[in-house]
Amino acid sequence: MNMRDQLSRLVYSTDKGSLCPDCGQAKTNCQCRTNASERILGDGRVRIRRETKGRKGKGVTLVEGLAMTAPQLAQLAKALKTHCGCGGSVKDATIEIQGDQRQTILAFLDARGIQAKIAGA
Repeated sequence: MNMRDQLSRLVYSTDKGSLCPDCGQAKTNCQCRTNASERILGDGRVRIRRETKGRKGKGVTLVEGLAMTAPQLAQLAKALKTHCGCGGSVKDATIEIQGDQRQTILAFLDARGIQAKIAGA
């Protein structure tokens, strides 16, 4: 799609009202939200790494690449937080667990049959 097409798309219609920027349908008939919960987010190559950047020196463990839908990812994040005994969240198809929990998460995922690697140093 070239720049002219991007700038000339319909944003509001008197027939339909506001339009979804992704599918172009009326926001009341938008199918993007219903399909988003069924979409698989990761690529299947699970990587576990530790990161401190942008967190004032506090380390978090990131679990990336899980081939799951958003509800499944949230359920796994809850199980990981309970198992590790710490807080965390799901952001952009990545599970963030507070602290350095790489070995604990690796053992937990192996027990569930999910192959994972520890990435980084």
